[in-house]
Amino acid sequence: MRQARSLQIRLGLAVGAVVTLLWAATALVTAQLVRAEMSEVFDSALEETAQRILPLAVSEILGREGVTGPQTVPVIRPHDEYFTYVVRDAAGAVLLQSHTARPQDFPPYAGPGFSDTPQLRIFSDEALRGSITIAVAEPLAHRDEVAHEVQMGLLAPLALMIPLSLAAIALVLRLGFAPLRRFRLRLAQRGAADLSAVETRDLPAEVLPLAQTLNSLLERLDAAFQAERSFAANAAHELRTPLAGAIAQAQRLRAETADPASAARATEIEAVLKRLTRLSEGLMQLARAEGGKLRTDTARDLRPVLRLMADDTARLAGAAQLQLDLPPAPVMSDLDPDIFGILCRNLIENALRHGAPGTDIVLRLTPAGQLSVENDCDPVPAEVLDRLGTRFVRAPGAGKGSGLGLAIVHAIVARGGGRLALASPRAGQARGFAATVDLPLTTQI
Repeated sequence: MRQARSLQIRLGLAVGAVVTLLWAATALVTAQLVRAEMSEVFDSALEETAQRILPLAVSEILGREGVTGPQTVPVIRPHDEYFTYVVRDAAGAVLLQSHTARPQDFPPYAGPGFSDTPQLRIFSDEALRGSITIAVAEPLAHRDEVAHEVQMGLLAPLALMIPLSLAAIALVLRLGFAPLRRFRLRLAQRGAADLSAVETRDLPAEVLPLAQTLNSLLERLDAAFQAERSFAANAAHELRTPLAGAIAQAQRLRAETADPASAARATEIEAVLKRLTRLSEGLMQLARAEGGKLRTDTARDLRPVLRLMADDTARLAGAAQLQLDLPPAPVMSDLDPDIFGILCRNLIENALRHGAPGTDIVLRLTPAGQLSVENDCDPVPAEVLDRLGTRFVRAPGAGKGSGLGLAIVHAIVARGGGRLALASPRAGQARGFAATVDLPLTTQI
């Protein structure tokens, strides 16, 4: 079966990817816009430089006395010269240049305005009707370097902001999904028989209809189970009186008839009616175990109930011997005494019914609340042992019995917060059967 994908992880990855792409796209677009603005600023600077230098250069050239040839502007102090310029006459001869200018890199004058070479961005202008021209250049590498620094300045923070954004998105999503986790935990912590509505007050509006539908389903299931249990209990209860009357009539018929065949038939009818009576009682106990209240508000000692059930069952069993091992101190539990009595009776009757004739039944209750009932019998096959506790399932050769005894015990243990363990053969032996129940205890005295 394909494993379900986490909605929280999917949303986190999707939102994180969108945020990352938006951040990166915004940074790139901003970098391009900044680069365009920078180009305009640099072009303006080139033009402004040319317009400031040209009048000064004209004055300097016209004021020369007997000096010919190109002149280089002296350096006041060492510095990086990003803007270089050359001043030429109408024939293209260099009259004046900046100290790092390379005249061969400047193309011939072709009119005022901007022009480009593979290495330079140039602004040209003229004075005195074109007799003196100036060309101011900036290396394109300088512009690329500045643009790269701006781009890195915009993109570098993403290395920190994107992880922080993803962490913030993950935290927000986790907080947003917290009500769903609490709802799931409330469902997971419920027992198998708890079909009451689940609290939905903190669920978001998108999930609330689903939770309400689930609660409606639980309500319908609970009503169906209650109807089933009520029917079983009522049917078993209503069968008691007619079954008792039928048994009495069969016994009277057997006592009054002189025909051996009729007496035998009456005996068979009585046996069948008694099995049906036991089945109805088992169904009523099972209905109570599955639908009744098992825990009370008061803790009681379990020892007197177990002793009473052992004495009562031993009296009905006839020659069977029960060995009862009880701790000296009270074993306190909030398990309903009647329910505990039903559990004990079914375990003891199961041991008596399926144990080898003439062997003892051992009942043991520990201070830790562990009740064990052991009897001697042939080992129960593992495949049968795994199914014991299911309704109407019996071990091979079990003889009398309806297959409800361990099912009733299992229902009480499951709803009461205990644990049932079945073992065959008994520990350290080659034969026998042991049923062990861990009972819910309380410190209340």
